[in-house]
Amino acid sequence: QVQLVESGGGLVQAGGSLRLSCAASGRTFSRYAMGWFRQAPGKEREFVAAISWSVGRLYSDSVKGRFIISRDNDKNTVSLQMNSLKPEDTAVYYCAARYMTIATIGREYEYWGQGTQVTVSS
Repeated sequence: QVQLVESGGGLVQAGGSLRLSCAASGRTFSRYAMGWFRQAPGKEREFVAAISWSVGRLYSDSVKGRFIISRDNDKNTVSLQMNSLKPEDTAVYYCAARYMTIATIGREYEYWGQGTQVTVSS
């Protein structure tokens, strides 16, 4: 069982930066691929970024070059550094965990956090 708690959301102006963090419980965190997804009002949840246990990374085209995903297995945390934020990045951001294999499809993730709101004003 893995429990995930996100933090770091908030309100920021376009062009600004935010850093999201996700704290995970469990002693086998290092064996989990971690992902970030987001859901804007009236839209479906979409993949943002993921990092494997071996620190391979995947990004959606919409955030590539602006967002950076990282993990600290000693602290059981995964972070999402978001730079050059745009109003279209406004959404609830969710952290998710999947045993071993990295994935970009939400339904393939087993554990989810409660989400943190990110609002980017123009």
